[in-house]
Amino acid sequence: MFGRLGLAFSVASVIAAVLPPISTAHAEESLYVPLLTYRTGAYAGSGIGIADGMHDYLEMLNQRDGGIGGVKLALEECETGYNSQKGVECYEATKGKGALVYNPWSTGITLQLIPKAGVDKIPVLSMAYGLSAAADGKTFPWVFNPPMTYWDGASVAIKYIAEKSGGMAKLKGKTIGYIYLDAPYGKEPIPLLEELAKENGFKLAKYPVPGDKMQDQSSQWLNVQSDSPDWMIMWGWGAMNPTAVKEAAKIGYPMDRFIGVWFSGGDDDAKAGGAGAKGFLTLNFNGTGANYPALADIKKYVFAKGLSQVKGEDRIGENNYNHGVYNSMLIAEAIRNAQKIAGKKMIDAADMRAGLETLNIDAARIKEMGLEGFMAPMKVTCDDHSGENPVYVQQWDGAKWVKVSDWIEPMKDKIRPTLLADAKAYADKNAPWPARTEACGGR
Repeated sequence: MFGRLGLAFSVASVIAAVLPPISTAHAEESLYVPLLTYRTGAYAGSGIGIADGMHDYLEMLNQRDGGIGGVKLALEECETGYNSQKGVECYEATKGKGALVYNPWSTGITLQLIPKAGVDKIPVLSMAYGLSAAADGKTFPWVFNPPMTYWDGASVAIKYIAEKSGGMAKLKGKTIGYIYLDAPYGKEPIPLLEELAKENGFKLAKYPVPGDKMQDQSSQWLNVQSDSPDWMIMWGWGAMNPTAVKEAAKIGYPMDRFIGVWFSGGDDDAKAGGAGAKGFLTLNFNGTGANYPALADIKKYVFAKGLSQVKGEDRIGENNYNHGVYNSMLIAEAIRNAQKIAGKKMIDAADMRAGLETLNIDAARIKEMGLEGFMAPMKVTCDDHSGENPVYVQQWDGAKWVKVSDWIEPMKDKIRPTLLADAKAYADKNAPWPARTEACGGR
């Protein structure tokens, strides 16, 4: 996820403008969690829901539980506009306040922060986005991308298409289109898709969408209409998503053969296509809707108290909102882990890294959190900072997302060797890349 939007205001003003200041923001007995968000610009349609979900889950823990382990969380948003430079400025403006972890919510910003993380000893959590190779914990001890990488997602999309086509062998001779944001985000899965195309005999037809022309995709979809690919895969974000859904519906592309990555599945993205969007598919790793005890508590302890920025209670439970909830759930569970490992309530960023590296969220813990049915069990290890966890396919029924597949495992045997090779190539290219010095599961 990467953009080139310019912002005409200072980082300092943005930090102060989005959320009311928290009295404990710099108090001794609080844990500081900066939230890099974007509520403005061409990517705001995706970013607002995620920002709301991230904030509300953590604020719910503050209001319901008094924080985590008896320590309140100090939350502070910094507006990036989905711009890499602004993202780095937000990082530099907040890292000295005791930041425990950063959530860039942009592949472009993530790529800028990866070299800084190991120097500043502050973990970067790029949940299911960013540099796929960062899943190699030996090379990237300060970067985490659970519950899966973009390569995992691309492999699942191909597995699903193969299943619907009668098996992997049936892909030979077919054309699979790939429409994507022409930026690091959209380019990330291309090497794997090209490799799978070569191995399985299908043609990969690529349709890049420039970041400054996301709302003008007529030429791309005219090409799709002309090429008539058997399936379409989308790696879109922000204004690109609803535009693509509208254009696909306009040319009459069969929506049940149009599958997006998990970040192409906002409720507003699908609604933009009207009746023609029915059947649209996306990958997902979190539940949709608000029928979970944890989200009921968000309504009770956050929304009802006027502490949420959602425009209406009905926005709680939308897919992008729930992505934000999942992200903050990872933060909260890592903090709990870190407190246990360190034997203290007031943890620092180094402790937080250990907490992230030992995440093991089983079915019992999922139920205890009030998120039963919301997610699959997931685990992070010293070697694997992603976990290569399963995803499922959801379908738009005209009004809501409906789960239409079981949990699908990524092509682990295929991805892991490629991922490790890419991690080595990254380290070699950026030599001298610092060797890991952190012990597994501890400081």
